[in-house]
Amino acid sequence: MHQFFVEPSQIQDKKIIITGSDVNHMKNVLRMKIGEEIAVKNGVDGKEYRCGIEAFAQDQVVCSLRFVREEGVELPSKIYLFQGIPKADKMELIVQKAVELGVFEVIPVAVKRCVVKLDEKKAQAKINRWQGIAEAAAKQCKRGIIPVVREPMTMKEAVAYARELDVKLIPYELAEDMAHTKKRIEAIRPGESVAVFIGPEGGFEESEVAEAFAAGIEPITLGKRILRTETAGLAVLSWLMYHLE
Repeated sequence: MHQFFVEPSQIQDKKIIITGSDVNHMKNVLRMKIGEEIAVKNGVDGKEYRCGIEAFAQDQVVCSLRFVREEGVELPSKIYLFQGIPKADKMELIVQKAVELGVFEVIPVAVKRCVVKLDEKKAQAKINRWQGIAEAAAKQCKRGIIPVVREPMTMKEAVAYARELDVKLIPYELAEDMAHTKKRIEAIRPGESVAVFIGPEGGFEESEVAEAFAAGIEPITLGKRILRTETAGLAVLSWLMYHLE
């Protein structure tokens, strides 16, 4: 069954109005028919609105609401991935897979060892691209919300943004052994917000690690092998998904 996202205002009592690029996709790519059932979400409340296609217009598709599924598919905790900006198209892969694994927000972090330097114009284009990937991934895996990709932050800004979150973790090569990491992950309770800090290809500089520690961000290990930046965050998200669900 195909799923689409709409704004809350497009859900009008027993009618749901789909607009934008999805109209052409439904009519000319998927070649959907009157009466066909689809799932619609507003990206806010996590509910799934099941409806049937009632009519096609030039710039909208009118659907009639059949029932609402209240049970959510979201993790019981909000996970924030603070990702050091990698080179090439690795960030696109990270955003896509992080959304599939249940991340709530992705925050690109411009740390000292980042190879990629984004000026204001390039940054906005990248954010738009990454947000589009997040939306497509949310549709594909039937998320209840569209995770937000924030504007790039400095390490100082990222640490400040994470200050009010309940649990803050940073994989660090000198962290205690896996038994400590396992114990720390298992102590996370459903409902607690979690920040995960991942460095770029060259990792964090020692001054950045010290800044994180001073702000109460806890070190964990990812095991005996050195993981690439595009693997490290996904490994932590997988652990959290397994534990929380």
